[in-house]
Amino acid sequence: MSGSLWLRPPSTETSLPAIPRPRREGRAGHATTPPADGSAGDASMAPGARPAGPTAPAGGELADDPLDELAERLGGLVAVAVHPDEIAAVLESDGMTDDHIRLTYGRADSFELAEDLYARVERRHPAPEAPPGSAWHTGLAGCLLRGLVFALPGLAYVLAAPLLAGEQGRLGLPGGTVPLLAGAVTGWVWNQSLAHRAYTWLGLGDRHAAARSLLLGAPAGALAGTVVALAAAAPGETPAALFAAGQSVYLAAATVLLVLGRERALLCALAPLAGAVPAFRWDLPDLLRAGLLLTALTASVAFAGLVLRPGARRGAAGRGGPPRATSLPYGLFGLGSGLLVLHAGIGDTLVSGAGAVIALTLSMGPAEWLLHRFRGESLTRLRTLATAREFRRAVTGTLVLCLGGYLGVLVALTVAVTLAWPGAPWPTTPRVVTLLLIGSVLWLGLLLQAFGAVLSAAAVCLLAAAAQTLEPAAGPVAAGGAAAVLAVLTGVLLVRPTAHRV
Repeated sequence: MSGSLWLRPPSTETSLPAIPRPRREGRAGHATTPPADGSAGDASMAPGARPAGPTAPAGGELADDPLDELAERLGGLVAVAVHPDEIAAVLESDGMTDDHIRLTYGRADSFELAEDLYARVERRHPAPEAPPGSAWHTGLAGCLLRGLVFALPGLAYVLAAPLLAGEQGRLGLPGGTVPLLAGAVTGWVWNQSLAHRAYTWLGLGDRHAAARSLLLGAPAGALAGTVVALAAAAPGETPAALFAAGQSVYLAAATVLLVLGRERALLCALAPLAGAVPAFRWDLPDLLRAGLLLTALTASVAFAGLVLRPGARRGAAGRGGPPRATSLPYGLFGLGSGLLVLHAGIGDTLVSGAGAVIALTLSMGPAEWLLHRFRGESLTRLRTLATAREFRRAVTGTLVLCLGGYLGVLVALTVAVTLAWPGAPWPTTPRVVTLLLIGSVLWLGLLLQAFGAVLSAAAVCLLAAAAQTLEPAAGPVAAGGAAAVLAVLTGVLLVRPTAHRV
């Protein structure tokens, strides 16, 4: 048997504060004094009634209306009730019988008494509590750090440029470009899928299983990228194929470090690439260039190996696990978004194209922070707004502000890269518009991916990338169409409160 809901052991007080007694026959207006020992020998006491506790009115005086006293004592509970039945359940669980209610309060039963209490007490529902330690209010510094480590590997191409110089390549591209692109695209597809699987394990609270999946998947991805790059290399492109193999190994190591939250370690590993800064103005010895590249690559692999030690333990593979097929759409999204970035890098000159890619890569840090900001603001609106119409307006406004903020950051980064790069031409208006459209596609696609609609985002990005590949002149139209479709999908999906479940 469970005790009264009001008991707080160890305590000698009654389960409910003093309940007014019914009048006994005697002098009018006065109650008969109860026995000093509080025994049950009083024949006039109603069944289920309890002796008066320390809070009873002095001298045995009765309240003008016993229901007022009960409403005052139970006011906190009644004020937060959403239905009278909640109050009736509490009264019954505490032992109030219908006979006691009729004699004491003049109501037929607990349900009628509960309805009167519900009507007398004003509703005072407490505000919903904020999510504890909200993961959606991440720091800006961490996101900027991730954006930096996304962009620093671009300095490796500056160091390797003289080593990769050769004859004119295929498809109108510089020599060695095809194996480099083939290896990079393979790495993007594989590592996006691998990262999703590892993040799923982390979401299940099994860090060892996440490390185990990375331990098995990262070397396989490096091998796949190397094989594809070597297969795509034409005669005379061997140096580019070897560089692409190192690129595949780096992508695998960087995926491990980023998924497991070791951005600072990756930043330290990439520090040798800072030696590329003098290469913008002066020619560096080939031996120094190769040494800086190998040092950064070796450090990245070493740091990744250190953080993967828990995954090498026996039994760290976890139980069950997410289906591998669920990670495939994330790989396809990586393929589509990667191809769009590559198309953004094909400019009128090599410098202008590289500047666009650098701006897009650096913007991924602020983009991630704005994604967290949108999610956090949406959850706040979900707790504070009362109607679906208000929620739709608030979420739409937040979406416009976050997307506009990201595009503003992208423009600022483009200007900064242009000013910092020696001899870089000023971007033309069509180039800036195309860059902003591609940025909109990337940010909206990442937002849909964060809310689980990754298949739609991947399909739109792949179609836009295919259109640009088949007809490069249609690049702005393809990017604009993709941005419009993703904007519609985002507006339809994310204005619904059910889409923001934690």
